[in-house]
Amino acid sequence: MKRVAIPLNGDQLSAHFGHCEHFGVFDIENDQIVRENFEPSPPHEPGLLPRWLAEKGVHEIIAGGMGQRAIQLFEQQKVGVIVGVTPQQEYQAILEQYLSKGIEAGENCCDH
Repeated sequence: MKRVAIPLNGDQLSAHFGHCEHFGVFDIENDQIVRENFEPSPPHEPGLLPRWLAEKGVHEIIAGGMGQRAIQLFEQQKVGVIVGVTPQQEYQAILEQYLSKGIEAGENCCDH
């Protein structure tokens, strides 16, 4: 099983993971979503989210933008990072791309 997190505002990808309303956390087995959970974001605090998501068993995060320090902290927690996904897409479309191995990652939209 693989656990993937997506930072969301409503049902759409947040432009910056650290300022999202909540996280969609999805358990995937055999290229199928077997469980969906939506977790309210903890208060924004530098360095908290990588540890928080790792404690929830997340293996990979899909984001529009993220600072380099956050990427390093995720890597230290053994959480893979996919950045540059176009924000404001519905999470279902992003998961379909992810499951078909065709996710469109582009330029990281965070510059700090």
